[in-house]
Amino acid sequence: MKITIEFDGVEEQDDARTALDGYKWKLAMWDLDQLLRSTTKHGVSLLKHNEQASEAEYEIAEKLREEIRNILEGYNLNLDS
Repeated sequence: MKITIEFDGVEEQDDARTALDGYKWKLAMWDLDQLLRSTTKHGVSLLKHNEQASEAEYEIAEKLREEIRNILEGYNLNLDS
């Protein structure tokens, strides 16, 4: 499959960069989700990676993962595909 996207002029330079960097944004969100997952699944502290997470860190990480997924779903996006 071949997709062609055209942007005309300097005015659309930011739009072109956003289109080209889409995969990088997905990878950045994936990395953030995995950091939070290390707390919810393995109990790793968000602040001190070599220590056990507190109950508050666990709850915050769980809530943030849920919110990330809700936001992405609102844009019809999915980290898992």
